Formats: sequence, C-alpha cells, structure tokens
Amino acid sequence: MVKIFICFSALLFLVSCASTDDGQYVENKPFVLIEATISDIHTAFINNEITCQKLVMRYIDRIKHYDQSSKLNSIILINPNAQNSAKQLDQQFLNSQTLKPLHCIPVILKDNFDTGDMPTEAGSIALKGSIPPDDAFMVRKLREAGAIVIAKSNMGEWAFSPYDTISSTHGETRNAYDLTRVPAGSSGGTASAVAANFGVIGMGSDTGNSIRGPASHLALVGIRSTIGATSRDGIVPLVLNRDIGGPLMRTVKDTAKVYGIIAGYDTADPITNAVKGNAQTDYSKNLSVDGLKGVRLAVLTQIYADETTDFEIENLMEKAIKDLSSAGAVIVNDFQIPGFDELRKATGFCSRFRFDIKNYFDSLGRHAPVHSLEEVISKNLYRKENQGAMDWAMGVSIKPAEQEPPCVYVDGDPRRKQFLMAVLKAMNSEKIDAIIYPTWSNPPRKLGDSESPHGNNSPIIAPHTGQPAITVPMGYVNGNLPAGLQMLGRPFSEAKLLQYAYTYEQQTKHRKPPSQFGRINP
Repeated sequence: MVKIFICFSALLFLVSCASTDDGQYVENKPFVLIEATISDIHTAFINNEITCQKLVMRYIDRIKHYDQSSKLNSIILINPNAQNSAKQLDQQFLNSQTLKPLHCIPVILKDNFDTGDMPTEAGSIALKGSIPPDDAFMVRKLREAGAIVIAKSNMGEWAFSPYDTISSTHGETRNAYDLTRVPAGSSGGTASAVAANFGVIGMGSDTGNSIRGPASHLALVGIRSTIGATSRDGIVPLVLNRDIGGPLMRTVKDTAKVYGIIAGYDTADPITNAVKGNAQTDYSKNLSVDGLKGVRLAVLTQIYADETTDFEIENLMEKAIKDLSSAGAVIVNDFQIPGFDELRKATGFCSRFRFDIKNYFDSLGRHAPVHSLEEVISKNLYRKENQGAMDWAMGVSIKPAEQEPPCVYVDGDPRRKQFLMAVLKAMNSEKIDAIIYPTWSNPPRKLGDSESPHGNNSPIIAPHTGQPAITVPMGYVNGNLPAGLQMLGRPFSEAKLLQYAYTYEQQTKHRKPPSQFGRINP
C-alpha cells in the first residue's frame, strides 16, 4: 500500500463540478482519461482532481457513447455494482488517506473469467446468464488490490479462433483502429476496449495466441506467462495444459504492476507450485530505460521470413532491430533452432476440451445451464461456423493423460519437452537472453476474410514449450494498422522480458490511441 499524507477536509476532497449542456457533470479541472495510466489516476486522486465515482462514471459514459454506436461491439455487460464499489473506495480513501495498489483502476474482463456477481458466458449461448459461485483467482486478486471490474468484454465462442472475435451471444467485435478489420481472437473484445480507452486494465486468456495476438493488432502490451507462474482457477478452459490468463495494457509499466498482483501461487491450481521461489511482488519498481544494455537478442527468421510476410511488417521488424541495437542490445542475426520445422509440427494442440469443459460445468454446481459438451451439441447451442472445432473436441474420447502421447503439461509430454530443450539449448549456445520476431507477419485481416495470409506467429513456440512471451507495439502499417514485436524468454524470466519491453517502448513510443474514440470525456 502507498500511504498518502494529505491534510484536507471531506469537503475539499469532493471535486467541484460544473453542469454541461447535456446535463452531465464534469470536473472544473477535467482529468484526461485518454491513455491514462495507473499512476496518472492515483496522482489525480491525491491532487483532488477526480473521485473514484466520477472516474468510473466517465469510463462507463465512454462505453455507452462509443461501443455500440460505432459497432465496435467490444463490451457485453457493464457491471451494475461498479458505482457502489467506487463509492466505497472513495470513503476508504477519505478515512485512511491510503491508496491500494490498484485503487479504483477500472478493469475490463474477458467473458471467460468467473465473476460471482456477473454472468460468465465464455462467448457461448450455452452459458447465457450463467453466474459462477465465486470469482476467478485473478479477479479476486485484482479486487483485493482495489481494482473495479467495470465491464465484461466480448470474446470468440469458447475461445476457439485466434483470427477473429465472434461469440454466439453478442456477435462480432471490430478493430478499434479500423472498424473494417478484425481485432484477432479470442480476446479481441478486451483488446479493442482497452485500446479505445474504455478501461485501464484488460484481462484476457492465451491458449496459443489470444493475449499476444489481439495486443499486437491493437497497439497494446500483452504478456503470456510461464506455464505455472499464474493460476488458471476460474478461467473457462479451452486446452487447460496450454491455457494462461493475463493482462492486455497500454503501457509496459502498468502491465508490470498488474502482473505482480495476479501472478503467484494458488492452492486451487497445483501447477502454480512451480512459481514458488520464482515470483516477485513488484515487477515495475526496477524498470529502467537502460535495461537493454548488453542484452543478447536473437532474431528468429525461421518463424517469419517467407514469401507470405507483409513487406511493411518486414520493414517494421528491421526498424525494431535497429532501435533495440541503439538502446544497447546485442543483436544475433543468424540464430537457428536445429530441427525447428519438425519440432513445431510435432507439438499440435491435442484435444482435451470436452474433458476440461466438463470439469468447468461441474464447478458451477446445480445451477449449471448445461452439463457436458455433448449436451451443448445436441441442443445446437453453438455457432455453426464452429462445427469443425466441435468435431475436433468430440473426436477424441480418451482422457488427456491416457492419450498417446499424453495431452498434458510440458514435463509429461515428450514432444513439448523436446521442443523446450531444443530452444533452450540453442539459446544457451549463443548466450541469448530473449528471442524476437513479429507477433503477426501480416496486418489485421478484413472482417470476413479467412483466406488472406494471417501470419500468426504466437502459437508456434510458447504454448508448446511453456515459455513466457511478451508483445509490445512495433509501429503501424497501411497508415494506422498496429503491429507488435514479440519477445520470448526462458521459463520464469517475466521480469527480464518486462524490462526489455519497457526499454524498447520508452525508446520508440509507438503507442497512440485510435482516432475515432477520442471526443467524449477526453
């Protein structure tokens, strides 16, 4: 906690307001919401520039004004309890003069994070209106730190697609930078909402791409942690042995602050035993603009150097390499992972969804709207466009641990472990600190386009090997379409990846808000 010593009366704390022509109230010294960081908001509280209630109201106003009128369609539900939570936090601040680490920071949750006070539908009509018995681990940690869940965001049905974000409950989400384009999937609702400044903290999940991919398409920072560094408790599963939850944010420093809150051991998720001794409480305090000096970064052209890569993405990658070098990094250009093509083919996403989702249905207890994937299919409670995914899910009747090879975690799957060992051996031989490549080799597709090259590089290594990876804005193509640089590290090297990304971010300052969402309550 941060202790703030301020002498003020309750009267002085309440920001004076003026009425606008439309009847809304704004501060005499209006706080600027656009691109506001956690630090900006907390400084505004300390300086009596805004209250938590007014901050929350203004973010909700932005959602109501922009989301549906623009057809962005990123938000599916505004939390009816948000204003009451804000009122309580205002009173706490008045009484204690203390700010919690995430005091009144607005959160947008992907629709697969359990919330005991709001429906969690995972983009599926089969779970329409389903309210879980309690909060997911990460949601609980955010709320304990003072954050306010202001909305749930749209997502791809059951998180099936990495390319677009279409639910069977609320339709399709668009890209906030170009409403004719996709935001990637399946966390595209969170990404477009945070990019459009509808909230500060965005939470998504990543089975193969779905944090880093949408972050790249929306000029955000997105981190996929080491498997075992964060809890999956209360996140509706897709492929549990590859699923990860985590933040999508506008800055690296805010990402680091949030990551420090949500990472760590959870008794409800035994795989987090691995994080004991590897976790930090604050990943933001030591971030430095000099954090790339002497760092050895390997350019993995094996991922992206082919005839389908967009030339503008290649140009951005070349510029990123120069910027990283200027910041002090040692660039290793001829880096190779021996046997890479065979290793990446041998690790396919094995099928365990029908088993994992059954366990989730069971966790809902007697109020579960459905009880098995078979029931979902028999009642036609899914998008027909996802028939192939349903066939994949139902095509394996053998339990995950009994499949050959077993569909389990890295240590228990010989294919995945071999891939991890090959990557680490190659990194060790060249003394590499992180591997770099474009998150996508092509710009965001047009809505409805499933034929153009997508260039999705995120599922190729990290989900299989269990390594952490972070995406940070790398610039724009075609004028305003975002692209991301991805950095892949050794297991439990999240602090280093955040440092490298921070230095690159501060060197380049690529992040800019989408222009069409900046006119109300700036």
